[in-house]
Amino acid sequence: MNRELIATTVLQYAAMPLEAPPESASYRVTLFFGPEPVDGQAGVQACVFNVKKRNWKAGIQVTIEISSDQIASLRDTLRLPKRLAQAFESVNEEERPSFETRGGEYFVQALCRCKLDLCLRKGLVQENQRVSAGQLNGELTQDVKLRQEYVFSYIFTELDLVPHGSPPT
Repeated sequence: MNRELIATTVLQYAAMPLEAPPESASYRVTLFFGPEPVDGQAGVQACVFNVKKRNWKAGIQVTIEISSDQIASLRDTLRLPKRLAQAFESVNEEERPSFETRGGEYFVQALCRCKLDLCLRKGLVQENQRVSAGQLNGELTQDVKLRQEYVFSYIFTELDLVPHGSPPT
């Protein structure tokens, strides 16, 4: 490449407006474990995430709880059983029970990640924390409705399945 072309490219790039990244982009999030039942709280499951903000020296653990009632409600809202049944059409009959169990676990993980993302948008302090099952319920329901394709994509990716009607990648 000649110097004139490089200089023009650099000037064009410098003149481009920079969009602010979403708040959650400044965090690195990893699922640590879950879902698991919460001790002493019947009907509540939790996932634990490691969260590190780019300017923090160390990460934190954030426990996200969700009630079985909200899981069931969102399962119905997103028509999860129907979508999973379509995806499982390509799965061997003997393997389906395992896929169904894991699909349910991945669904809870995706819901917990959506709830964590709501917290990230509001900002987190650098300390381990727990978000109870009763927090952010209305917001979570709305967010999951908006992000349903993320939820299904997460489940299908973790199960290594191509959703019904989608071309293989």
